[in-house]
Amino acid sequence: MTGGDLLTVRGLVAGYGAGPVLHEIDLTVARGTIAAVVGANGAGKTTLLRALSGTLRPVAGQVVLAGEDLRGTPVEQLVRRGVAHVPEGRGVIGELTVDENLRLGGLWRRDRADARRALDEVYQLFEPLARRRRQHGHQLSGGERQMLALGRALVGRPRLLLLDEPSLGLAPRVVAQTMALLRHLRDSTGLTVLLVEQNVRSALSVADQGVVMSLGRVVHTAPAARLRDDDDLRHAYLGF
Repeated sequence: MTGGDLLTVRGLVAGYGAGPVLHEIDLTVARGTIAAVVGANGAGKTTLLRALSGTLRPVAGQVVLAGEDLRGTPVEQLVRRGVAHVPEGRGVIGELTVDENLRLGGLWRRDRADARRALDEVYQLFEPLARRRRQHGHQLSGGERQMLALGRALVGRPRLLLLDEPSLGLAPRVVAQTMALLRHLRDSTGLTVLLVEQNVRSALSVADQGVVMSLGRVVHTAPAARLRDDDDLRHAYLGF
C-alpha cells in the first residue's frame, strides 16, 4: 500500500501572534495512507493543517513533501506540488454553480485534457453533483457541499489531501459515506490523506495511523486500530 513517507514534519512551530499554538510538532505520513489527527477542541489540529497548507506561515520547523522542503513556498505553488486543503466549513462559493466550483480546482493545470478527465471522474464519483451541476453552491445540502469541496480538491489530482472536520454538521449516514469514500480513494488511487476530525470513532475507523494532539503538541502516535483499543489513552485525551 505504501512507498515510504510522503510527508515529514519536523519541529514545526506556528501560531497567530502573541505565542505559538503548535509546539515542536513531529510527524510522518506514509504514502498512500490515511492519518487521523484527533484531540480535544483547542488542541491545535486546524492550526496544523493551516501551517502545512501555507495559509499560516510557520515560525520554525520543516515541512517536507516527497523529499522536498516546502518552507516558504507560496500557497499556489504548494497546490501545484500536489497539496490540497479542504478547510473546516468546506469553502464552497455559493454564487457559482457546481460545475464552476469544480473547474476552479483545475484552473492551474496545464494538461487541459487530463483536467477534463479529472472533472468527469469527480462527477462519476459524486453522482448527486452530476445531477446538480448547473445549480449554485448555496442551493446544495450540507452533504452535497461536502462532496463539492472534496471534488474540487480532487480535480487537481493531489498527492496529499489535508481535510479538516469533514463530518461537521452532517448526518451520521453522510459521515459514514464520506469516510468510506476516503478509504476508496486511498485504495484505488493511492491518495495520501491527513484527516483532522472531531468524530474520533469515525476517523479511527478509516485511518491507518492515529496522531493524538493535546495543547499544541503531539502526545501519541500509533496505528489507528491500536489507538482505538487503548482505553487509558482514549479516556485521557479523546473523551470516550
